Amino acid sequence: MPPSPVHRVLGIETSCDETAAAVVDDGHSIASSVVSSQIDLHAAYGGVVPELAGRAHVELLTPVLAEALGQAGSDTSGSGIDAVAVTYGPGLIGSLLVGVAEAKALSMAWGVPLIGVNHLEAHLFASLLEQRDLGWPLVVLLVSGGHTLLIEVTEPGRYRQLGGTIDDAAGEAFDKVARFLGLGYPGGPAIDRIAEVGNADAFAFPRSYPGGYDFSFSGLKTSVVTMVRRHPEASTADVAASFRRAVVDVLVTRAMGAADDVGATAVCLAGGVAANSLLRRRTEDACAEAGIGAFLPSRALCTDNAAMVAAAGWWRLHHGRASDLSLGADPTLRLAAAT
Repeated sequence: MPPSPVHRVLGIETSCDETAAAVVDDGHSIASSVVSSQIDLHAAYGGVVPELAGRAHVELLTPVLAEALGQAGSDTSGSGIDAVAVTYGPGLIGSLLVGVAEAKALSMAWGVPLIGVNHLEAHLFASLLEQRDLGWPLVVLLVSGGHTLLIEVTEPGRYRQLGGTIDDAAGEAFDKVARFLGLGYPGGPAIDRIAEVGNADAFAFPRSYPGGYDFSFSGLKTSVVTMVRRHPEASTADVAASFRRAVVDVLVTRAMGAADDVGATAVCLAGGVAANSLLRRRTEDACAEAGIGAFLPSRALCTDNAAMVAAAGWWRLHHGRASDLSLGADPTLRLAAAT
């Protein structure tokens, strides 16, 4: 296949509560990456408020784009930008629409291709920004506030979902338990911090293993709530540590089982929960014991960012998968739609 004539891609990410823009060269070299978080805006509500998120994207996207372009040596005239990639799903419909509309406008104004990118697929490209040759096939554990998926990747663009959550995603369970414990929002980092000083053996919370490679964290969440209500004197750090271990036990067990079944050369983490310190340590240890690789994106690339969107967009355009101006936001987009 001849090399792509596209060199520099601008990525835009507005699927939830991060307003992000990035410029990536040749699908792997980050020229700039800017993320404006809305954590403070939503913290008072204990979670993301969709209407507020959409409004914030409208206010933040223009300055974020200007900063990302400037850091990459470009400007708002689009000089040097060969294509615009944007997340069009899944996510919050109002937030997605802001990014898609902006990407369409820039594509028309600059006369460059538009590339719609599946947010889930973008997370799979995060590791490729730091490690170009991962080896194939991979098992990717994609864990975030909205998704917990096990995906077999035979090569970029070829995916097979092995399992997913049947109720709460792992990140959602972290947020709900953190809110119940009074640890604030976002819950994942809050629990991770306090769990580091807690006793993970203090409470024997259940581990749920549904059929196949699916996940279920609702029962675990309920068990934590029930125990704390019965024992309000329980140490919050111990509860957090015991809960975190239970979640990580399930995630790592499922991922390693899937890796063994498909003959994966490595396990790769993706998504916001991939920043969890215990999950990173346990994944590395389990992969070393199994004699396979472990690929852990830097924490900045685990959470939502536009560099991964630009990287996925570069690859999709390289394979002739540009979008037209009829591209719309799809809040329930599945990974299968992007294969």
